[in-house]
Amino acid sequence: MANMITKDKIDSFIEKIPPAPKILSETVALLNIGELTKAAKIAEGDLALKSYLKNIVNKPIYGFRNEVSDISQIFGILGVSLSQQTVYNYMITLLSPKKWVLFKLNAKSFHELQANLSKKWETILKHLNIDDKNIYAAISLLPASVIVTEALFAEKIDNVNLLRTTKALDFNTILIRLCGVSLFGICEKIAKKWDMDESIAQIIQASSGVKPSRDEKINNLGKWMHLLLFYELSKPEFIEAGLNDFVDFQIEYISDIYDEFASLMGVE
Repeated sequence: MANMITKDKIDSFIEKIPPAPKILSETVALLNIGELTKAAKIAEGDLALKSYLKNIVNKPIYGFRNEVSDISQIFGILGVSLSQQTVYNYMITLLSPKKWVLFKLNAKSFHELQANLSKKWETILKHLNIDDKNIYAAISLLPASVIVTEALFAEKIDNVNLLRTTKALDFNTILIRLCGVSLFGICEKIAKKWDMDESIAQIIQASSGVKPSRDEKINNLGKWMHLLLFYELSKPEFIEAGLNDFVDFQIEYISDIYDEFASLMGVE
């Protein structure tokens, strides 16, 4: 296809994703070894990070009655794995466009998506008795790949709109047509860019629902993530934003855990 976005173009865009700035990389490294107090002291030096953490943790989904504003208190409440995941989420917001061209999102709705996915993924992992920082961080990749997709599509907005209107294609199909990669493929590229554990890319691919893993543990996590993404992106505001296009619900894939998921999320 003449208007295809080449693999090199995608790779060069992902290459532009900055490595974590010094304060952030030090914070993540300290969280990685469980040093919450030291990590909080370092994180205090980044006012934007501090503001982001305060904003996220005081959202209703976290359920605190009084405002929490001290970073050491925030890290203490979140614990090591969720603190590290929240710092990854902050790194992702540094890439956010000032104005969204394609997806009907803004900073508030994007933060809402991050907070909801993070908190519910934590609920799932606790339910499954999994306490692995790498696996906690996996959920932060989907919002990151939405930003990359927005940037790639913004450059080809006319082509995207044409395919959308004349052929009634969903965004994920358009992404595969124009870029030769799905949203989950972009997630995998970002995971590699950030030197995340190899298993994370496998969980992400399994969560697409169309690339199950032979590894039972990874496949099970893929099922839970698939359900969570479908559940979250099917909310009216994210349907309106165009994000539910990316998860093609695979009912047979998740049938064995559906009731357990519905019960955990309080779905009627």
